Amino acid sequence: MKIEMKSVRKMRVHWPIVAESFSRLAKGDVEAFREEAGIAALLQALSDSPDLGDFGNYRHVFESGLGFEGFTCTEGANPTLGQVGQRTISPTFVFTTYFDAALEDAAVERFLQHIVDIHPWEVPVIELTGPISVSSTALPAIQVSGAAS
Repeated sequence: MKIEMKSVRKMRVHWPIVAESFSRLAKGDVEAFREEAGIAALLQALSDSPDLGDFGNYRHVFESGLGFEGFTCTEGANPTLGQVGQRTISPTFVFTTYFDAALEDAAVERFLQHIVDIHPWEVPVIELTGPISVSSTALPAIQVSGAAS
């Protein structure tokens, strides 16, 4: 197989979820993807943006993981969860997708703004990388006549 590489940027979003959804996802219950409102909104945003998760014959490609976010709110914060001065730990869904590195900045800004608009946190954690390479297709190696397989 010959692997072709594509220049992309990676976007990772950390999204708080309730403990029950965390537990269900950890057990492999894929219905939790539809039933957790925040995850459903995030996946809808992915589906609404054709530039995200485009891997040729595969669309809306994403990866996910589970983890925890920890933070302490300071004076002036308006937290969705937690209280000023207290350490808060939140179960978190970590969503990762990719888009073409050549995508116009305006398109990237629109998607990021949409995520910020639907995210429940006052300050969402969104990571955006510079260009990286990922595999885009795997092509069968050319067989030379008489060559062993």
